[in-house]
Amino acid sequence: MRWLIAAVVLVAVIAGLLRWRRPAWYWLSFGVTFATGRVLGRYRAVMDACGLTVPPPRWRLAIARMANRPVPEPRAPRILRLRPTRTGLVLRLGLRPGQDAFDVAASCDRLRHSFGMFGVTSREIRSGVVELRMTGYDVLRRVQMPARAERSTMRVPVALREDGDVHYRDYRTTPHALTIGATKSGKSVYQRNLVAELAAQEVALVGIDCKQGVELFPLARRFSALADNPDTAADLLDALISHMEDVYQLIRAEQRITADTPDVDIAADIWDLPDHLRPAPIVLLVDEVAELALFATKDEEKRRDRIITALARLAQLGRAAGIYLEICGQRFGSELGKGITMLRAQLSVRTAHRVNDETSANMAFGDIAPDAVLATVQIPVSAPGLAITGDASGGWSRIRTPHTSLRAAVDACNKHAHLTPELPALDAFRPVLASPAVPVAIPAPVAPATP
Repeated sequence: MRWLIAAVVLVAVIAGLLRWRRPAWYWLSFGVTFATGRVLGRYRAVMDACGLTVPPPRWRLAIARMANRPVPEPRAPRILRLRPTRTGLVLRLGLRPGQDAFDVAASCDRLRHSFGMFGVTSREIRSGVVELRMTGYDVLRRVQMPARAERSTMRVPVALREDGDVHYRDYRTTPHALTIGATKSGKSVYQRNLVAELAAQEVALVGIDCKQGVELFPLARRFSALADNPDTAADLLDALISHMEDVYQLIRAEQRITADTPDVDIAADIWDLPDHLRPAPIVLLVDEVAELALFATKDEEKRRDRIITALARLAQLGRAAGIYLEICGQRFGSELGKGITMLRAQLSVRTAHRVNDETSANMAFGDIAPDAVLATVQIPVSAPGLAITGDASGGWSRIRTPHTSLRAAVDACNKHAHLTPELPALDAFRPVLASPAVPVAIPAPVAPATP
């Protein structure tokens, strides 16, 4: 008996330590069993308390009266499947007649409390089927991406969602994106992680970094073109437009519109072209878009209009030519001048890290998901990398990017430098790899003159 008590105490201590220091290990070893028991044991009572039951059908009431039996209890949604995951449980429910998926979504917070889970989110799979994704611990506190995250052409994992699922950046589904965030909010790490993932694919990376290249130029071995000031950026954007027009001419020449050509073989974008003719897709990363829109003189105003017009044209026409935009900045709104609102309308994916004011959150989500504005302004300073992401459909969720150091991103770009495509239209902007560093002489401070 003493050995049994000692073993129970030891297991309890190990479970407590794991729950405190390694919540993911605790969940996989102990938590999933306890949570499954709570969900199955409390299911009917919880559904009744949350108002997610319906009265029995009339034919069952009639049979009960004729047979002099007790009145049947209200019916809860059917459990179609209960599946454990590495971060929680997935409960798939079949709704009864008269129930609606909105009722389940409105009860997520009460279900979280009743089942003793950290978070519960709901989504409708199809008519009459709702899936509840329940997390057993705070998956965004210490982000651990799955070792085997799915990757495909122009679809890369960039963050972890609050429901434990992986957040992907899919360029073929949503080609253009806007990312905003205050200083030290994790915006640069998000961009760095995106570049490290794209480096392993056959894609041309083009960058505009007006902070003299301090963010993107360390990754230059994997970039096909880079610009570090607004003047060079304007010329680079013009070259991209010229490249886009050449790609459209190629698509026109290979459309194969004949009576005997199947519909699936008619080319309308680069992905319909044969592999040997398909040009490399291009991802354009703009590190600080406000630096391209600000001006102080008449000449700078002309340059600014030229840049914004080029970006708007690429956002409107670039998708079929395989040109995708990643626009980043601390602020992005109408105060940057004409054309900015038109450009923002083309950026379907919106990601907002911690912002300094509510106006910045409205710039990102005010026109697509007003509910996400409040969630954005509540991001704490102590959680860099935490962000709200949404798209034009109106849905949004919390995500957090795993910390990717600059050294890790540089190593990834150097490892895949051989995949960097050469684009003749952008040869003039191809980064020149630096020779071994030469010490830069820093002028010594001038001593004050003695009286």
